[in-house]
Amino acid sequence: MRPIVFALVDCDDFYVSCERVFAPRLRGRVVVVLSNNDGCVVSRSAEAKAVGVTMGVPLFKVRGLLDAHGAKIFSSNYELYGDMSRRVRRVLEECTPEVEAYSIDEWFLNLSCFREDELTDVGRRVQEKIGRWVGRRGQG
Repeated sequence: MRPIVFALVDCDDFYVSCERVFAPRLRGRVVVVLSNNDGCVVSRSAEAKAVGVTMGVPLFKVRGLLDAHGAKIFSSNYELYGDMSRRVRRVLEECTPEVEAYSIDEWFLNLSCFREDELTDVGRRVQEKIGRWVGRRGQG
């Protein structure tokens, strides 16, 4: 009997990654996405994290830091993020029969149908397919 195997797919800096798909010039730049009413930072690029922008910080507290680093600041675009989330889910559903959404950017996959020696390759194929079908251009 095969063991039950689950994987967690968690898209990195999802809102920032969605913005970068359509604006590749943002690669390597400090980028943040703000909450409703543009009050707080809810998504940060790796570059924003590296300069000290913390999750949930009010914009007014980091505005000077962001300006000093030439940051690009986005208002939340939930229509875009929902669409990108649906695209990722469709890719996941083509890769494995059981997909359970946990949040807009996280899914659990039941990989029990694969042999243990196939799991690493399955993971790589899922990652590559998401990059190709959903948009790797913004990653980096």
